[in-house]
Amino acid sequence: MSAAGELPRLLAEMPFLDRLEAVALSGWSRGAVYPAMAALEEEGLAASLPHASGLIAPTRRYALTASGVGRLAGEAGLAVEDALRAWPVSARARRVLLERLDAVAVLYRLAAAIAGAAWPLRYRWYRAGPVDAALALPGERTLALVRQGPATERTAFAKRLWRLREGPRFGAFLLLAPDAVRLRGLARRMRAAKAITFLALERDAAAAGASARIWRTASGSPALSLDEVLALVGPGDAWPEGRPLARVALPAPLPHAGGGGAPPWMLPYRLTPAEKRLLDALARWPWIAREHLGALLGLGRTRLSGLLHRLEGLGLVRAHGPDGRLALSEDALTLLARRDRAAAADARRRWSAEPFDPEAPLTWRNVRGRRSRQLLRNLAHTSAVHGFLAVLAEQARAEGREVVQLDPPHRASRYFRHDGALHSVHPDAFGLLRREGKPWAFFLEWERRAVRPSTMAARFAPYLRYYASQRPTDDHGLRPDVLVVFEDELAAHHFLGVARREIARGGVDLPILVSHRALIEREGPLGRGWAAVAGGAARPFPDERAPRPFGDAAG
Repeated sequence: MSAAGELPRLLAEMPFLDRLEAVALSGWSRGAVYPAMAALEEEGLAASLPHASGLIAPTRRYALTASGVGRLAGEAGLAVEDALRAWPVSARARRVLLERLDAVAVLYRLAAAIAGAAWPLRYRWYRAGPVDAALALPGERTLALVRQGPATERTAFAKRLWRLREGPRFGAFLLLAPDAVRLRGLARRMRAAKAITFLALERDAAAAGASARIWRTASGSPALSLDEVLALVGPGDAWPEGRPLARVALPAPLPHAGGGGAPPWMLPYRLTPAEKRLLDALARWPWIAREHLGALLGLGRTRLSGLLHRLEGLGLVRAHGPDGRLALSEDALTLLARRDRAAAADARRRWSAEPFDPEAPLTWRNVRGRRSRQLLRNLAHTSAVHGFLAVLAEQARAEGREVVQLDPPHRASRYFRHDGALHSVHPDAFGLLRREGKPWAFFLEWERRAVRPSTMAARFAPYLRYYASQRPTDDHGLRPDVLVVFEDELAAHHFLGVARREIARGGVDLPILVSHRALIEREGPLGRGWAAVAGGAARPFPDERAPRPFGDAAG
Protein backbone atom coordinates (compact mmCIF):
# COMPACT_ATOMS: atom_id res chain seq x y z
CA MET A 1 0.00 0.00 0.00
CA SER A 2 1.21 3.53 -0.74
CA ALA A 3 1.68 6.37 1.74
CA ALA A 4 -1.50 8.01 0.44
CA GLY A 5 -3.41 4.83 1.27
CA GLU A 6 -2.00 4.45 4.79
CA LEU A 7 -2.07 8.05 5.99
CA PRO A 8 -5.88 8.31 6.40
CA ARG A 9 -5.82 5.36 8.82
CA LEU A 10 -2.91 6.96 10.72
CA LEU A 11 -4.73 10.30 10.93
CA ALA A 12 -7.83 8.48 12.19
CA GLU A 13 -5.87 6.89 15.04
CA MET A 14 -3.81 10.03 15.75
CA PRO A 15 -5.64 13.21 14.69
CA PHE A 16 -3.57 16.39 14.41
CA LEU A 17 -0.26 14.77 13.57
CA ASP A 18 2.21 16.96 11.76
CA ARG A 19 4.12 15.67 8.76
CA LEU A 20 7.40 14.93 10.55
CA GLU A 21 5.57 12.86 13.16
CA ALA A 22 3.69 11.08 10.38
CA VAL A 23 7.02 10.22 8.74
CA ALA A 24 8.30 8.60 11.94
CA LEU A 25 5.09 6.78 12.79
CA SER A 26 4.21 5.56 9.28
CA GLY A 27 7.68 4.38 8.31
CA TRP A 28 7.43 6.21 4.97
CA SER A 29 9.96 8.77 3.82
CA ARG A 30 9.44 12.53 3.73
CA GLY A 31 9.34 12.33 -0.03
CA ALA A 32 6.30 10.06 0.23
CA VAL A 33 4.47 11.61 3.19
CA TYR A 34 4.63 15.29 2.25
CA PRO A 35 3.03 14.91 -1.22
CA ALA A 36 0.48 12.44 0.18
CA MET A 37 -0.61 14.93 2.86
CA ALA A 38 -0.90 17.66 0.24
CA ALA A 39 -3.01 15.38 -1.95
CA LEU A 40 -5.37 14.51 0.92
CA GLU A 41 -5.84 18.22 1.63
CA GLU A 42 -6.45 19.06 -2.03
CA GLU A 43 -9.10 16.34 -2.28
CA GLY A 44 -10.87 17.63 0.83
CA LEU A 45 -10.17 14.44 2.76
CA ALA A 46 -7.94 16.17 5.33
CA ALA A 47 -7.57 19.70 6.66
CA SER A 48 -4.67 21.36 8.42
CA LEU A 49 -4.24 24.06 11.03
CA PRO A 50 -1.21 25.94 12.36
CA HIS A 51 0.10 25.20 15.84
CA ALA A 52 2.97 26.25 18.07
CA SER A 53 3.68 26.29 21.80
CA GLY A 54 6.57 27.02 24.10
CA LEU A 55 7.83 23.46 23.53
CA ILE A 56 6.81 22.86 19.91
CA ALA A 57 8.08 24.95 17.00
CA PRO A 58 5.50 26.30 14.50
CA THR A 59 4.10 23.53 12.34
CA ARG A 60 0.89 22.43 10.63
CA ARG A 61 -1.25 19.64 12.03
CA TYR A 62 -3.58 17.47 9.95
CA ALA A 63 -6.93 15.84 10.66
CA LEU A 64 -9.49 13.99 8.56
CA THR A 65 -12.51 15.91 7.36
CA ALA A 66 -16.03 14.47 7.35
CA SER A 67 -15.41 13.33 3.77
CA GLY A 68 -12.16 11.68 4.81
CA VAL A 69 -13.88 9.83 7.66
CA GLY A 70 -16.61 8.65 5.29
CA ARG A 71 -14.15 7.34 2.72
CA LEU A 72 -12.03 5.58 5.37
CA ALA A 73 -15.14 3.95 6.87
CA GLY A 74 -16.12 2.63 3.44
CA GLU A 75 -12.66 1.23 2.78
CA ALA A 76 -12.67 -0.47 6.21
CA GLY A 77 -16.17 -1.90 5.67
CA LEU A 78 -17.64 0.05 8.59
CA ALA A 79 -20.71 2.18 8.97
CA VAL A 80 -19.82 5.82 9.50
CA GLU A 81 -21.24 5.77 13.04
CA ASP A 82 -19.09 2.74 13.89
CA ALA A 83 -16.02 4.49 12.47
CA LEU A 84 -16.73 7.55 14.63
CA ARG A 85 -16.69 5.29 17.69
CA ALA A 86 -13.70 3.21 16.61
CA TRP A 87 -11.38 6.19 16.13
CA PRO A 88 -11.17 9.64 17.79
CA VAL A 89 -12.56 11.42 14.72
CA SER A 90 -16.02 12.48 15.87
CA ALA A 91 -16.92 16.09 16.60
CA ARG A 92 -16.68 15.48 20.36
CA ALA A 93 -13.34 13.65 20.18
CA ARG A 94 -11.93 16.40 17.96
CA ARG A 95 -12.98 19.04 20.48
CA VAL A 96 -11.27 17.17 23.33
CA LEU A 97 -8.03 16.88 21.34
CA LEU A 98 -8.13 20.54 20.32
CA GLU A 99 -8.60 21.59 23.93
CA ARG A 100 -5.49 19.56 24.80
CA LEU A 101 -3.56 20.40 21.63
CA ASP A 102 -0.36 21.55 23.36
CA ALA A 103 -0.26 18.33 25.38
CA VAL A 104 -1.25 16.28 22.33
CA ALA A 105 1.70 17.70 20.39
CA VAL A 106 4.19 16.75 23.11
CA LEU A 107 2.86 13.19 23.33
CA TYR A 108 3.00 12.84 19.55
CA ARG A 109 6.64 13.98 19.57
CA LEU A 110 7.37 11.37 22.23
CA ALA A 111 5.57 8.68 20.20
CA ALA A 112 7.58 9.66 17.12
CA ALA A 113 10.82 9.30 19.10
CA ILE A 114 9.69 5.87 20.35
CA ALA A 115 8.88 4.83 16.78
CA GLY A 116 12.51 5.54 15.94
CA ALA A 117 13.51 2.81 18.39
CA ALA A 118 10.59 0.37 18.16
CA TRP A 119 8.49 0.16 15.00
CA PRO A 120 5.70 -0.44 14.13
CA LEU A 121 3.53 0.71 16.99
CA ARG A 122 -0.14 1.41 17.64
CA TYR A 123 -1.48 4.41 19.52
CA ARG A 124 -4.65 4.85 21.57
CA TRP A 125 -6.06 8.02 23.12
CA TYR A 126 -8.04 8.05 26.37
CA ARG A 127 -10.59 10.74 27.14
CA ALA A 128 -10.90 9.73 30.79
CA GLY A 129 -8.98 7.64 33.30
CA PRO A 130 -5.47 8.07 34.64
CA VAL A 131 -3.66 7.42 31.33
CA ASP A 132 -3.41 10.06 28.60
CA ALA A 133 -2.48 7.60 25.86
CA ALA A 134 -1.08 4.10 25.37
CA LEU A 135 1.33 2.57 22.89
CA ALA A 136 1.43 -1.03 21.74
CA LEU A 137 4.99 -2.02 20.80
CA PRO A 138 6.25 -5.07 18.95
CA GLY A 139 6.29 -8.21 21.09
CA GLU A 140 2.97 -7.49 22.86
CA ARG A 141 4.60 -4.84 25.02
CA THR A 142 2.57 -1.84 26.17
CA LEU A 143 3.48 1.65 27.35
CA ALA A 144 1.23 4.08 29.23
CA LEU A 145 1.91 7.79 28.66
CA VAL A 146 0.99 10.20 31.46
CA ARG A 147 1.59 13.95 31.50
CA GLN A 148 1.36 16.25 34.50
CA GLY A 149 0.56 19.74 33.29
CA PRO A 150 1.35 23.04 35.01
CA ALA A 151 -2.31 23.64 35.90
CA THR A 152 -2.82 20.33 37.73
CA GLU A 153 -3.48 20.48 41.46
CA ARG A 154 -1.39 18.40 43.83
CA THR A 155 -4.24 16.43 45.45
CA ALA A 156 -6.17 15.74 42.26
CA PHE A 157 -3.09 14.46 40.45
CA ALA A 158 -2.11 12.30 43.44
CA LYS A 159 -5.51 10.59 43.15
CA ARG A 160 -4.90 10.08 39.45
CA LEU A 161 -1.56 8.43 40.19
CA TRP A 162 -3.22 6.15 42.73
CA ARG A 163 -5.69 5.03 40.05
CA LEU A 164 -2.75 4.50 37.70
CA ARG A 165 -0.95 2.28 40.21
CA GLU A 166 -4.08 0.27 40.99
CA GLY A 167 -5.41 0.05 37.42
CA PRO A 168 -4.57 -2.22 34.46
CA ARG A 169 -0.97 -3.34 34.35
CA PHE A 170 1.01 -1.91 31.46
CA GLY A 171 4.50 -3.01 30.51
CA ALA A 172 5.83 0.34 31.75
CA PHE A 173 4.74 3.89 32.56
CA LEU A 174 6.29 6.95 30.92
CA LEU A 175 5.56 10.06 33.00
CA LEU A 176 6.24 13.65 31.97
CA ALA A 177 6.57 16.46 34.52
CA PRO A 178 6.67 20.25 33.99
CA ASP A 179 9.62 20.86 36.35
CA ALA A 180 12.24 19.03 38.38
CA VAL A 181 10.48 19.46 41.73
CA ARG A 182 7.28 17.82 40.54
CA LEU A 183 9.28 15.16 38.71
CA ARG A 184 10.86 14.10 42.02
CA GLY A 185 7.42 14.09 43.62
CA LEU A 186 6.09 11.82 40.88
CA ALA A 187 9.02 9.47 41.40
CA ARG A 188 8.25 9.12 45.13
CA ARG A 189 4.61 8.32 44.43
CA MET A 190 5.35 5.78 41.68
CA ARG A 191 7.94 3.67 43.48
CA ALA A 192 5.24 1.22 44.53
CA ALA A 193 3.68 0.94 41.05
CA LYS A 194 3.04 -2.50 39.57
CA ALA A 195 5.09 -1.74 36.45
CA ILE A 196 8.43 -0.05 36.03
CA THR A 197 8.11 3.73 35.77
CA PHE A 198 10.31 6.08 33.76
CA LEU A 199 10.20 9.84 34.20
CA ALA A 200 11.43 12.86 32.25
CA LEU A 201 10.86 16.58 32.02
CA GLU A 202 8.23 17.46 29.44
CA ARG A 203 10.49 20.00 27.70
CA ASP A 204 13.19 17.34 27.28
CA ALA A 205 10.77 14.72 25.94
CA ALA A 206 9.38 17.19 23.39
CA ALA A 207 12.82 17.95 21.95
CA ALA A 208 14.91 14.80 22.42
CA GLY A 209 15.33 11.78 20.18
CA ALA A 210 15.58 8.12 21.07
CA SER A 211 19.28 8.32 21.98
CA ALA A 212 19.07 11.27 24.43
CA ARG A 213 19.63 10.26 28.05
CA ILE A 214 16.74 12.09 29.72
CA TRP A 215 14.85 9.27 31.46
CA ARG A 216 15.21 7.92 35.00
CA THR A 217 13.38 5.21 36.91
CA ALA A 218 11.15 6.06 39.86
CA SER A 219 13.50 4.23 42.21
CA GLY A 220 16.49 6.18 40.95
CA SER A 221 18.87 5.21 38.19
CA PRO A 222 21.49 6.68 35.89
CA ALA A 223 20.03 8.68 33.02
CA LEU A 224 18.67 6.39 30.30
CA SER A 225 17.89 6.82 26.62
CA LEU A 226 14.62 5.70 25.05
CA ASP A 227 16.49 2.81 23.42
CA GLU A 228 17.53 1.62 26.90
CA VAL A 229 14.08 2.29 28.36
CA LEU A 230 12.32 0.21 25.70
CA ALA A 231 14.71 -2.69 26.29
CA LEU A 232 13.35 -2.85 29.87
CA VAL A 233 9.66 -2.81 28.91
CA GLY A 234 7.88 -6.12 29.33
CA PRO A 235 4.44 -7.32 28.22
CA GLY A 236 1.41 -5.92 29.99
CA ASP A 237 -2.15 -7.03 30.54
CA ALA A 238 -4.86 -6.56 27.92
CA TRP A 239 -4.75 -3.14 26.34
CA PRO A 240 -7.62 -1.30 28.10
CA GLU A 241 -10.43 -0.03 25.94
CA GLY A 242 -11.57 3.54 26.28
CA ARG A 243 -15.18 4.23 27.19
CA PRO A 244 -17.07 4.75 23.90
CA LEU A 245 -18.94 7.96 23.22
CA ALA A 246 -22.70 7.75 23.78
CA ARG A 247 -23.45 10.09 20.86
CA VAL A 248 -21.29 10.78 17.83
CA ALA A 249 -21.43 13.23 14.95
CA LEU A 250 -19.22 14.01 12.00
CA PRO A 251 -16.74 16.86 12.62
CA ALA A 252 -17.47 20.32 11.24
CA PRO A 253 -14.92 22.04 8.98
CA LEU A 254 -12.00 23.65 10.81
CA PRO A 255 -12.25 27.46 10.79
CA HIS A 256 -9.41 29.53 9.43
CA ALA A 257 -6.76 30.47 11.99
CA GLY A 258 -7.26 33.99 13.25
CA GLY A 259 -10.78 34.16 11.86
CA GLY A 260 -13.56 35.47 14.04
CA GLY A 261 -16.30 33.39 15.54
CA ALA A 262 -14.16 30.40 16.55
CA PRO A 263 -15.34 28.81 19.84
CA PRO A 264 -13.08 28.98 22.94
CA TRP A 265 -11.93 25.38 22.57
CA MET A 266 -10.28 26.37 19.26
CA LEU A 267 -7.98 28.83 21.04
CA PRO A 268 -5.05 26.42 21.63
CA TYR A 269 -4.15 26.63 17.95
CA ARG A 270 -5.03 30.30 17.53
CA LEU A 271 -2.76 31.53 20.33
CA THR A 272 0.95 32.15 19.80
CA PRO A 273 3.66 30.73 22.11
CA ALA A 274 4.18 34.20 23.63
CA GLU A 275 0.47 34.51 24.42
CA LYS A 276 0.40 31.04 25.97
CA ARG A 277 3.45 31.89 28.06
CA LEU A 278 1.72 35.01 29.32
CA LEU A 279 -1.41 33.05 30.27
CA ASP A 280 0.69 30.55 32.22
CA ALA A 281 2.44 33.42 34.02
CA LEU A 282 -0.89 34.98 35.03
CA ALA A 283 -2.08 31.58 36.24
CA ARG A 284 0.90 31.58 38.60
CA TRP A 285 0.72 35.22 39.65
CA PRO A 286 -2.86 36.59 39.71
CA TRP A 287 -3.38 40.26 40.67
CA ILE A 288 0.04 41.17 39.32
CA ALA A 289 0.88 44.69 38.14
CA ARG A 290 1.82 45.19 34.49
CA GLU A 291 5.38 46.29 35.25
CA HIS A 292 6.00 43.25 37.43
CA LEU A 293 4.59 40.88 34.79
CA GLY A 294 6.77 42.43 32.08
CA ALA A 295 9.86 42.06 34.27
CA LEU A 296 9.12 38.42 35.09
CA LEU A 297 8.69 37.57 31.40
CA GLY A 298 11.48 39.82 30.13
CA LEU A 299 9.06 41.78 27.92
CA GLY A 300 9.23 45.46 27.08
CA ARG A 301 6.24 47.73 27.65
CA THR A 302 5.22 47.87 23.98
CA ARG A 303 5.44 44.12 23.46
CA LEU A 304 3.57 43.39 26.68
CA SER A 305 0.82 45.87 25.81
CA GLY A 306 0.35 44.24 22.41
CA LEU A 307 0.01 40.76 23.91
CA LEU A 308 -2.36 41.92 26.63
CA HIS A 309 -4.49 43.83 24.13
CA ARG A 310 -5.04 40.69 22.04
CA LEU A 311 -5.71 38.47 25.06
CA GLU A 312 -8.12 41.00 26.51
CA GLY A 313 -9.86 41.12 23.14
CA LEU A 314 -10.26 37.35 23.25
CA GLY A 315 -11.75 37.58 26.73
CA LEU A 316 -8.89 35.68 28.40
CA VAL A 317 -7.28 38.42 30.50
CA ARG A 318 -8.88 41.24 32.46
CA ALA A 319 -7.52 44.30 34.24
CA HIS A 320 -9.23 44.92 37.58
CA GLY A 321 -9.48 47.94 39.80
CA PRO A 322 -8.18 51.50 39.33
CA ASP A 323 -4.56 50.32 39.16
CA GLY A 324 -5.29 47.68 36.50
CA ARG A 325 -4.23 44.52 38.33
CA LEU A 326 -4.17 41.61 35.89
CA ALA A 327 -5.86 38.23 36.28
CA LEU A 328 -7.18 35.46 34.05
CA SER A 329 -10.82 35.34 33.10
CA GLU A 330 -12.90 32.25 33.83
CA ASP A 331 -12.62 31.29 30.14
CA ALA A 332 -8.82 31.31 30.44
CA LEU A 333 -8.91 29.23 33.62
CA THR A 334 -11.10 26.71 31.80
CA LEU A 335 -8.74 26.72 28.82
CA LEU A 336 -5.66 25.91 30.94
CA ALA A 337 -7.48 23.36 33.07
CA ARG A 338 -8.72 21.40 30.06
CA ARG A 339 -5.29 21.52 28.43
CA ASP A 340 -3.89 19.76 31.51
CA ARG A 341 -6.87 17.47 32.23
CA ALA A 342 -7.70 19.33 35.43
CA ALA A 343 -11.21 20.07 36.68
CA ALA A 344 -12.26 23.38 35.15
CA ALA A 345 -14.97 23.95 37.77
CA ASP A 346 -12.44 23.52 40.58
CA ALA A 347 -10.05 25.94 38.88
CA ARG A 348 -12.78 28.58 38.66
CA ARG A 349 -13.82 28.07 42.29
CA ARG A 350 -10.24 28.56 43.43
CA TRP A 351 -8.88 31.21 41.08
CA SER A 352 -11.74 33.20 39.56
CA ALA A 353 -11.16 36.96 39.75
CA GLU A 354 -14.71 37.71 38.64
CA PRO A 355 -16.81 39.80 41.07
CA PHE A 356 -20.02 38.53 42.63
CA ASP A 357 -21.52 41.94 41.89
CA PRO A 358 -20.04 43.67 38.80
CA GLU A 359 -21.60 46.98 39.89
CA ALA A 360 -19.99 46.96 43.33
CA PRO A 361 -16.43 48.17 44.06
CA LEU A 362 -13.64 45.61 43.65
CA THR A 363 -12.77 44.35 47.12
CA TRP A 364 -11.63 40.94 48.31
CA ARG A 365 -15.13 40.21 49.60
CA ASN A 366 -16.52 40.67 46.08
CA VAL A 367 -14.27 38.08 44.36
CA ARG A 368 -15.52 34.58 43.52
CA GLY A 369 -12.34 32.47 43.74
CA ARG A 370 -11.36 31.60 47.31
CA ARG A 371 -7.60 31.58 46.69
CA SER A 372 -7.84 34.63 44.47
CA ARG A 373 -9.82 36.34 47.22
CA GLN A 374 -7.09 35.62 49.77
CA LEU A 375 -4.39 37.12 47.54
CA LEU A 376 -6.44 40.24 46.96
CA ARG A 377 -7.19 40.58 50.66
CA ASN A 378 -3.43 40.73 51.31
CA LEU A 379 -2.63 42.76 48.20
CA ALA A 380 0.23 44.71 49.79
CA HIS A 381 1.99 41.44 50.65
CA THR A 382 1.13 39.90 47.26
CA SER A 383 2.53 42.95 45.46
CA ALA A 384 5.71 42.90 47.56
CA VAL A 385 6.39 39.29 46.58
CA HIS A 386 5.71 40.08 42.90
CA GLY A 387 8.06 43.05 43.07
CA PHE A 388 10.86 41.03 44.67
CA LEU A 389 10.67 38.32 42.01
CA ALA A 390 10.37 40.84 39.17
CA VAL A 391 13.57 42.60 40.25
CA LEU A 392 15.28 39.23 40.81
CA ALA A 393 14.38 38.13 37.25
CA GLU A 394 15.73 41.38 35.76
CA GLN A 395 18.91 41.23 37.84
CA ALA A 396 19.49 37.56 36.97
CA ARG A 397 19.19 38.25 33.23
CA ALA A 398 21.53 41.23 33.50
CA GLU A 399 24.15 39.09 35.27
CA GLY A 400 23.93 36.13 32.90
CA ARG A 401 21.86 33.81 35.06
CA GLU A 402 19.07 31.58 33.80
CA VAL A 403 15.79 31.79 35.70
CA VAL A 404 14.81 28.12 35.54
CA GLN A 405 11.76 28.19 37.80
CA LEU A 406 9.72 30.65 39.86
CA ASP A 407 6.79 29.13 41.75
CA PRO A 408 3.94 30.94 43.54
CA PRO A 409 2.83 30.01 47.07
CA HIS A 410 0.39 27.26 46.07
CA ARG A 411 3.14 25.47 44.12
CA ALA A 412 6.00 26.30 46.51
CA SER A 413 4.45 24.46 49.47
CA ARG A 414 6.17 21.27 50.58
CA TYR A 415 4.64 18.46 52.64
CA PHE A 416 6.75 16.05 54.68
CA ARG A 417 6.72 13.73 57.67
CA HIS A 418 8.53 14.55 60.89
CA ASP A 419 8.35 12.46 64.08
CA GLY A 420 5.55 10.41 62.58
CA ALA A 421 3.29 13.37 61.77
CA LEU A 422 2.56 15.21 58.54
CA HIS A 423 3.95 18.76 58.39
CA SER A 424 4.36 21.43 55.75
CA VAL A 425 6.15 24.63 54.84
CA HIS A 426 4.26 27.35 52.97
CA PRO A 427 6.73 29.88 51.56
CA ASP A 428 5.69 32.91 49.54
CA ALA A 429 7.68 31.67 46.54
CA PHE A 430 10.25 29.16 45.40
CA GLY A 431 12.90 29.84 42.79
CA LEU A 432 15.66 28.05 40.93
CA LEU A 433 18.42 29.87 39.06
CA ARG A 434 21.37 28.48 37.14
CA ARG A 435 24.63 29.84 35.81
CA GLU A 436 27.19 27.78 33.89
CA GLY A 437 25.43 24.60 35.00
CA LYS A 438 25.54 25.52 38.70
CA PRO A 439 22.06 25.66 40.31
CA TRP A 440 20.93 27.79 43.21
CA ALA A 441 17.50 27.46 44.80
CA PHE A 442 15.64 29.47 47.40
CA PHE A 443 12.45 29.78 49.39
CA LEU A 444 11.15 33.30 49.96
CA GLU A 445 9.41 34.49 53.12
CA TRP A 446 8.24 38.11 52.99
CA GLU A 447 7.30 39.00 56.55
CA ARG A 448 5.00 41.90 57.47
CA ARG A 449 3.43 40.67 60.71
CA ALA A 450 6.00 38.47 62.47
CA VAL A 451 7.45 41.17 64.74
CA ARG A 452 7.21 39.50 68.17
CA PRO A 453 9.86 36.91 69.14
CA SER A 454 7.20 34.25 69.77
CA THR A 455 5.62 34.86 66.36
CA MET A 456 9.03 34.79 64.68
CA ALA A 457 9.86 31.47 66.34
CA ALA A 458 6.50 30.01 65.26
CA ARG A 459 7.09 31.04 61.63
CA PHE A 460 10.60 29.59 61.83
CA ALA A 461 9.63 26.20 63.29
CA PRO A 462 8.33 24.53 60.08
CA TYR A 463 11.65 25.17 58.33
CA LEU A 464 13.59 23.69 61.24
CA ARG A 465 11.52 20.50 60.95
CA TYR A 466 11.86 20.44 57.15
CA TYR A 467 15.64 20.91 57.15
CA ALA A 468 16.09 18.40 59.96
CA SER A 469 15.22 15.74 57.37
CA GLN A 470 16.64 14.77 54.01
CA ARG A 471 13.57 16.08 52.23
CA PRO A 472 15.00 19.42 51.00
CA THR A 473 17.64 17.53 49.01
CA ASP A 474 15.16 14.85 47.95
CA ASP A 475 12.72 17.51 46.70
CA HIS A 476 15.21 19.75 44.89
CA GLY A 477 18.50 17.91 44.40
CA LEU A 478 20.14 20.49 46.70
CA ARG A 479 19.34 22.40 49.90
CA PRO A 480 17.64 25.69 49.00
CA ASP A 481 18.50 28.86 50.87
CA VAL A 482 15.68 30.40 52.91
CA LEU A 483 15.43 34.14 52.19
CA VAL A 484 13.54 36.13 54.82
CA VAL A 485 12.73 39.77 54.05
CA PHE A 486 11.18 42.15 56.60
CA GLU A 487 9.52 45.48 56.05
CA ASP A 488 11.91 47.29 58.41
CA GLU A 489 15.47 46.87 59.58
CA LEU A 490 14.69 46.58 63.28
CA ALA A 491 12.47 43.53 62.78
CA ALA A 492 15.17 41.92 60.63
CA HIS A 493 17.76 42.38 63.38
CA HIS A 494 15.39 40.92 65.98
CA PHE A 495 14.73 37.94 63.73
CA LEU A 496 18.46 37.26 63.40
CA GLY A 497 18.67 36.81 67.16
CA VAL A 498 15.63 34.53 67.27
CA ALA A 499 16.95 32.47 64.34
CA ARG A 500 20.35 32.00 65.97
CA ARG A 501 18.76 30.75 69.19
CA GLU A 502 16.36 28.37 67.42
CA ILE A 503 19.07 26.93 65.14
CA ALA A 504 21.39 26.38 68.11
CA ARG A 505 18.57 24.75 70.07
CA GLY A 506 17.54 22.46 67.21
CA GLY A 507 21.04 21.68 65.94
CA VAL A 508 19.81 21.95 62.35
CA ASP A 509 21.91 23.08 59.40
CA LEU A 510 19.50 25.67 58.00
CA PRO A 511 20.90 27.99 55.26
CA ILE A 512 18.99 31.19 56.05
CA LEU A 513 19.63 34.74 54.85
CA VAL A 514 17.86 37.81 56.23
CA SER A 515 17.30 41.30 54.84
CA HIS A 516 14.77 44.14 54.81
CA ARG A 517 12.84 46.04 52.14
CA ALA A 518 14.99 49.18 51.93
CA LEU A 519 18.16 47.17 51.53
CA ILE A 520 16.67 44.88 48.90
CA GLU A 521 15.42 47.87 46.94
CA ARG A 522 18.93 49.34 47.01
CA GLU A 523 21.04 46.24 46.44
CA GLY A 524 18.63 43.96 44.55
CA PRO A 525 17.76 40.37 45.52
CA LEU A 526 21.07 39.06 44.11
CA GLY A 527 23.13 41.82 45.69
CA ARG A 528 25.02 41.89 48.96
CA GLY A 529 22.22 43.16 51.19
CA TRP A 530 21.86 39.98 53.23
CA ALA A 531 22.94 38.79 56.66
CA ALA A 532 23.70 35.14 57.25
CA VAL A 533 22.56 33.53 60.49
CA ALA A 534 25.60 32.29 62.39
CA GLY A 535 25.72 28.51 62.42
CA GLY A 536 23.28 28.28 59.57
CA ALA A 537 25.89 27.30 56.97
CA ALA A 538 24.59 29.96 54.60
CA ARG A 539 25.90 29.59 51.08
CA PRO A 540 26.96 32.36 48.77
CA PHE A 541 24.67 33.56 46.05
CA PRO A 542 25.21 32.25 42.53
CA ASP A 543 27.82 34.95 41.79
CA GLU A 544 29.82 33.61 44.77
CA ARG A 545 29.88 36.95 46.54
CA ALA A 546 29.42 36.38 50.24
CA PRO A 547 26.59 38.33 51.86
CA ARG A 548 27.61 41.18 54.12
CA PRO A 549 26.01 42.45 57.34
CA PHE A 550 23.32 45.11 57.10
CA GLY A 551 25.56 47.95 58.20
CA ASP A 552 28.16 47.25 55.50
CA ALA A 553 25.80 46.60 52.60
CA ALA A 554 25.82 50.11 51.18
CA GLY A 555 29.57 50.50 51.32
